[in-house]
Amino acid sequence: MKSSQDKKKKKEIYKTALEKSAEAATNWLGSTSSLVFHTCLFIVAAILPFLGIRLDLVLLVLTTAVSLEAIYMNIFIQMAVNKNTVDIEEIQEDVDEIQEDIEEIGEDVDEIQKDVDEIQKDVDEIQEDIEEDQEATKEEKEVQALVSIQTILTNLQQEIEQLKKK
Repeated sequence: MKSSQDKKKKKEIYKTALEKSAEAATNWLGSTSSLVFHTCLFIVAAILPFLGIRLDLVLLVLTTAVSLEAIYMNIFIQMAVNKNTVDIEEIQEDVDEIQEDIEEIGEDVDEIQKDVDEIQKDVDEIQEDIEEDQEATKEEKEVQALVSIQTILTNLQQEIEQLKKK
């Protein structure tokens, strides 16, 4: 069982190292240093026949090298496309999740707005009740004042009547 896990670990390490190497090669092939290297290589290939190496041999090696390089470049490009496709799919999933979150937040905002509206209605009703209570209190005070005045007047009348009798 341990050897199976060791094999899996080694395979993952190998895969990771291979993927890193392929990614590094892909990055290098699209760089300025790659352009300089290939330019120098083609210049050397053009000079070799003048140095006594047979032209057909130079062309054979150059054609073979360019063909192999094209095959590998195609593989590296496809690997990059595949990786980007996976990344795009993950980004799309993230965008979908964010969209769902935004919709939920919108619903929450709508619910909060409804609650705020209900609270405002309650505040308005309380304000109306306070105003009614204040008006009722004013009326009660006025009635009490009138009752007091009436009592005083009644007392005054009684005193006037008593004074008249004397």
